[in-house]
Amino acid sequence: MGSGVTCAGCGIELQTEDSSRAGYAPPQALQKETVICRRCFRLKHYNEVQDVHLTDDDFLKILNELSSREALIVKIVDIFDFSGSWLDGIQRFSGSNDVLLVGNKSDLLPKSVRKSKVINWMKRQAKEFGLKPAETLLMSAQTGDGVEETAAWIDKLRKGKDVYVVGATNTGKSSFINQLIRRFSNDENTVDITTSNIPGTTLDRIDIPLDETSTLYDTPGIINRHQIAHLLNKDDLKTISPKKEIKQLIHQLNPGQTLFFGGLARMDFLKGEPGSFVVNMSNDLHVHRTKLENADRLYEKHAGDMLAPPSGDSSNFPEFKKSSWKLPAEKTDLVISGLGWITVHAPGAEVMLHVPEGVQASIRESIY
Repeated sequence: MGSGVTCAGCGIELQTEDSSRAGYAPPQALQKETVICRRCFRLKHYNEVQDVHLTDDDFLKILNELSSREALIVKIVDIFDFSGSWLDGIQRFSGSNDVLLVGNKSDLLPKSVRKSKVINWMKRQAKEFGLKPAETLLMSAQTGDGVEETAAWIDKLRKGKDVYVVGATNTGKSSFINQLIRRFSNDENTVDITTSNIPGTTLDRIDIPLDETSTLYDTPGIINRHQIAHLLNKDDLKTISPKKEIKQLIHQLNPGQTLFFGGLARMDFLKGEPGSFVVNMSNDLHVHRTKLENADRLYEKHAGDMLAPPSGDSSNFPEFKKSSWKLPAEKTDLVISGLGWITVHAPGAEVMLHVPEGVQASIRESIY
């Protein structure tokens, strides 16, 4: 419930219950004469942008605004979770506006992978989703790699117009904004990012002046509910979220074998010639190999302990749903939204994924 008190910085109604939602302020802050939300506080005192979540209605408001404005749209996606972090609707609402597509978290990909190959793959995937970006880039907001190139392309493509930065939650969108603040402001010429620059809007959108006539708008993160992250507690989320370059786990499988990814999902190799199955997931996630005939019994006995996360009592965890495919001759990725993917090189193989109800499972052209 709202407090009836509005933030003096952004105008949103304050709430004290959920720190991940827009308008959060600690209860003691409401006793002050002038109150600002925690996001505005951190922006004012630390020049740090924190992400908050949007509802579907809020997202539609942003999309409608984009369709009526002349602006450059910067769409941030998580390269480790490309389809899971993709925002449907941008391509329809962008109108004649250019879209700069930026894949973040490149530091998680194996160093042996050529960036140019990944960028070309991103272009093909975007085309399948109905978007033709003005430019496609790869960066790491964590390490700073590619941030200056992205900033240069923003300046080139915006042609004096406003910029809207949009992205799903956990794509690193706000980390990117913070990188821009740190790199392109200094003591002599500091970008004036204070609560006075923030409009009174229930979207808790933050406006960052670019020059005298144009602004960069940082929008809150949008929740894609088909990502597995939304089913997990904080500790389990840490386990599945890669923090550094992933180490690919290569399994040579025969038909009739199963891979468990913790207790979160499983893959069955049903039919076909022996082949290579390469797991691209967090280094902290335990992958267990077993015979298909033992898989159901193993899960019933060990879910929550040997097969974890989810850790502890898994009785409230959604039941698995099944998706099966006969794979093409070329390398193919089996993707579990928010968890990672398995690259399969086993022409004509028949495989089945078991994922929690509500989580997206799909196949795609191999990313590398």
